[in-house]
Amino acid sequence: MSAKILVVDDEKAIRDSISFVLNEEGFNTDTASDGEEALEKIKTEDYDVIISDIKMPKWDGIQLLDKTNQYSPESFFIIMTAYASIDSAIDALRKGAVDYFIKPIEFDDLIIRIKRLLNYKKAVLENKALRQRISAPVGFENIIGKSEPMQRVFELIKQVAPTTSNVLIFGKSGTGKELVAKAIHYNSPRKNKIFLPINCGAISENLIESELFGHKKGAFTGATENKDGLFKVADGGTLFLDEIGDLPLNLQVKLLRAIEDKQFLPVGGTVPVKTDVRIIAATNQDLYEKTKSGEFREDLFYRLNVVEIRLPSLNERKDDIPLLVNHFIEKYCNQMGKPLLRMDNEAMKILMAHDWRGGVRELENIIERAVIFARGDFITPKDLADYVNSEKTETNYPEQLKEAVKIFEREHIHSIVKKYNYDKEKAAKVLGIGLSSLYRKMEELNIPTKPLDED
Repeated sequence: MSAKILVVDDEKAIRDSISFVLNEEGFNTDTASDGEEALEKIKTEDYDVIISDIKMPKWDGIQLLDKTNQYSPESFFIIMTAYASIDSAIDALRKGAVDYFIKPIEFDDLIIRIKRLLNYKKAVLENKALRQRISAPVGFENIIGKSEPMQRVFELIKQVAPTTSNVLIFGKSGTGKELVAKAIHYNSPRKNKIFLPINCGAISENLIESELFGHKKGAFTGATENKDGLFKVADGGTLFLDEIGDLPLNLQVKLLRAIEDKQFLPVGGTVPVKTDVRIIAATNQDLYEKTKSGEFREDLFYRLNVVEIRLPSLNERKDDIPLLVNHFIEKYCNQMGKPLLRMDNEAMKILMAHDWRGGVRELENIIERAVIFARGDFITPKDLADYVNSEKTETNYPEQLKEAVKIFEREHIHSIVKKYNYDKEKAAKVLGIGLSSLYRKMEELNIPTKPLDED
């Protein structure tokens, strides 16, 4: 089925010409002469793309954008403008428009950009479906993300889950390491067996060996009976070793042997116990550096690191913040018995600009607090924690549209290039432009092509 597009403009010649060109390309196109007429159609039809003039009688393009966000948040919204005002294109982009065109429209460029948006939407929907399949067995709603870094994580989960290979998950606190481990387990042939987590840093050194491998009666003071360890309890299933970097060196040797030989000796035992366990380990430390310093065994590192999954921090996946915000708002409104709230644009800008040192957990705490204090239908900046709300998020743009857009483009392209460590091919793909176009824009806008000291 072809994509459905709504063209909104008070000038009949413009909307008819755009509609004609899009229909010729195979799209299913509707038209509307103003914002009110457009909204009535948006309420009854699902549009993939909405193309709207910024200046119209009754409702203007910004007002229609606000209504579209309410009634059809999945639609891509594109602004057309012939007016050199910072309150048009830049404001629309800030409020959720995905692109803008300055009249007169170049139809070839319009078609190319629409096709890129639709290809992106297709990829997002495919990954959303994958995430739902991954989440389905036990409802992992917290594995949320449509950003490119999270798409890579979902793809790795999909590829590694059906295997028996060991997996090592790297990620800062609050990035969801255990959720990913569960997703791997519950989408593997072991899904009907036990998933058993243990935090290697939360158990004292003199007890962790017994916890992992069990002990025999009389093996030490207090061992009044035989006890099965987690390696035995998890037989046939998955053992999740969180904070593996905190495991003492002497136990690293025993863990390596258990993984390689598929058997182990309980504390005080003389007869090996066989076990079939898949190991998924996780850490927030640089284990490779720890192997160089002798704090972590190199042979164990490579045995665990058959498949490596690196989870992005929230600062590396800021595109996912609106999704996470909506999820946490729904969660805490339900818990507190409050009507479903929405986040206003100014509050969302503050959250998008914040440095998330505490990751997703920090965001969740901020949203929980905001739901408590919100009065009315929207969460506003005054409902956010003071330390977040006090941060400066505004940028002073010149009034001349051409100069303002140039500054905005430079800031945005530079941030994406830096985000992907100056990998131009990745940056170009994320930006939705060709590699040669990216190089040309970087040259035109004087964007560094490699890291500088001040970066």
